Amino acid sequence: MNPALKIEGPTRKYNSPSLSLLVDVMNTPMGNNPLLDFSGLPRFAEFKPEFVTPAIDQLLSDARAAVEQAVAVGTPAEWAAFVAPLDDANEKLGRAWGQVSHLHSVMDSPALREVYNVNLQKITVYYAELGQNEALFTKFKALKAGAGFAALSDARRKIVDNELRDFRLGGAELPADKKARFMQVQEALAQLSAKFEENLLDATNDFALYVDDAARLAGVPDDVLSMMKTAAEADGKTGWKITLHMPSYLPVMQYAGDRALREQVYRAYVTRASEFPTATSPEGKWDNTPLIASILKLRREAAELLGFASYAQVSLAAKMADTPSDVLKFLDELAVRARPYAEKDYAELKAFARDELGLTDLQAWDTTYVSEKLSVARYSFSDQEVKQYFPEPRVLAGLFRLIETLYGLHVREDQAPVWHPDVKFYTLTDHAGQRVGQFYLDLYARASKRGGAWMDDVITRRRTADGIQTPVAYLNCNFSGPVGGKPALFTHDEVITLFHETGHGLHHLLTRIEELGVSGINGVEWDAVELPSQFMENFCWEWDVLKHMTAHVDTGAPLPRELFDRMLAAKNFQSGLQTLRQIEFASFDMHLHDDFDPSGPRTALDLIDDIRKQVAVVIPPAYNRFPNNFSHIFAGGYAAGYYSYKWAEVLSADAYALFEDEAEGYGGVLNPEVGHRFWSEILAQGGARPALESFKAFRGREPTLDALLRHNGMA
Repeated sequence: MNPALKIEGPTRKYNSPSLSLLVDVMNTPMGNNPLLDFSGLPRFAEFKPEFVTPAIDQLLSDARAAVEQAVAVGTPAEWAAFVAPLDDANEKLGRAWGQVSHLHSVMDSPALREVYNVNLQKITVYYAELGQNEALFTKFKALKAGAGFAALSDARRKIVDNELRDFRLGGAELPADKKARFMQVQEALAQLSAKFEENLLDATNDFALYVDDAARLAGVPDDVLSMMKTAAEADGKTGWKITLHMPSYLPVMQYAGDRALREQVYRAYVTRASEFPTATSPEGKWDNTPLIASILKLRREAAELLGFASYAQVSLAAKMADTPSDVLKFLDELAVRARPYAEKDYAELKAFARDELGLTDLQAWDTTYVSEKLSVARYSFSDQEVKQYFPEPRVLAGLFRLIETLYGLHVREDQAPVWHPDVKFYTLTDHAGQRVGQFYLDLYARASKRGGAWMDDVITRRRTADGIQTPVAYLNCNFSGPVGGKPALFTHDEVITLFHETGHGLHHLLTRIEELGVSGINGVEWDAVELPSQFMENFCWEWDVLKHMTAHVDTGAPLPRELFDRMLAAKNFQSGLQTLRQIEFASFDMHLHDDFDPSGPRTALDLIDDIRKQVAVVIPPAYNRFPNNFSHIFAGGYAAGYYSYKWAEVLSADAYALFEDEAEGYGGVLNPEVGHRFWSEILAQGGARPALESFKAFRGREPTLDALLRHNGMA
């Protein structure tokens, strides 16, 4: 019964409410509140921050009434009288709050932020109360023990088991005094996590560097320069504006020949939301350091209240992995396999920097730049050259063609109220024209939008009195928008990110489960939820896919096969370094939440320094404050779970290997028969059965590391 968490993309190689509002709230007519309309899609065009409080108050009241009704049902309780009314009330609350949370992430404003934080506390209290409700817990235990349990569907039995687990993790078995403290901890954690994300967004938006000397930007691609010039003009400035948003930051680090400029921008990026002063915040008002310390102490306290030794143990109670030591063993084994490749990658990088570029002291602000130069020298192409072949319309057409080929589904652009003019909306239909699902696509970066890429649910598939409810999803990225009258152009890395988030979206949209608690991404173990997303990434390296999704922005010519072959040859360029980087983050996260003492003298920064000495080949400068912007674990759902990216990559690579195994007999990997099998055994099942069972049903055996190592060039 906990609210859904955003499914985020991995940190990639580039480091992938006021009194006036309260007055307005009092005057808001409830009948016109779009947040209380569940008849169809969200009414984003009518949304105002003043709608939030009255809607949430009403829905919380309704949800608490449903809880009282469920508690009053006789024992043993039947599903229709007990669980269904709770689902109905909690789904409405979740859908309304989901819209608010989504807009807070993509269209942040002072008014929305204020009302979001006021109501976040109420939402947190409600779910904490729900998780501690002994009467409900008792009824679910009676349902499990009753004679009718065996007659329930597999999905409903899985929901009951999940609820019993979540009640225990929610503190339902705690004595009254510990329950009260546990609730206080949950409230504080919710507020701290929201503040962490807000600090990071504010610190990112705070930086602006205006460059008037064109020579300083030598090497930066023309389309990026055009974007920077437009941004400067919008501020009433001359020259070019550099920001810390990825479409601006990454090209500077990758292409700018001015080393001092790269160092200045790099330092600003890696010290965001830290104690270091900025131009408009000399006192470091967005410093996340104290928030990190408080979050870690509160998570440890919550774990100990529940009888666990660490927060990592709490986190793993609902995941595939059994213990922190199992996860760390997995990461250590993978690190051993990757380290020789990483050392070789770095040695080559240093030698090239010294011999070809005259850089004898390779630094962190040089590595992306030198890597690009080395890649061009070795493979005779640049990311910028490839980017010209990936205009947005062609990429989307190719992506949708892949979905049609694998699953027999059609994607068409549709109409719906949206939160920004750049947002597109699509409907997914089957071969008979029946609607299967819908999704919003918000591709471009903007100042009001948090960084990264993520998928979230809008509406979840379930059976209601009116029939099957169509699932709807949000897909969000932070790419560069159109410039100079041309369509948006995507790097191949960005295409991979888009496919990744689409994989999450398909997991939500293609479920065939009709029970809310385990439909789509609901109920899926967090360390398996990346399987469908990482699976989709593989198709970005298939000629039969890329040849249909490329057209040069100026000539319309498709991607040349010989350029694709060079891209394929470069696929595992520096894969050792990239693998160790992900292991570094995952190990830091797991140790931080397992054997690190949050009340001791050492800090999170001390810990990551130690992890780097053990794992990393590339050591960043001492001023690097990566923990302060690691929102996956401090503001997202990945605390003691960042390892999921590598854990699920084992599953996804092994799953994709079946398409490869069948390719010769079929004539390629785009095999609809295997695609439908992946749909029915993985995507369709949602959380209705354990992820490992779903994997084995698809693959016919347990997963192995072999495909992952082979795909990463480390076999």
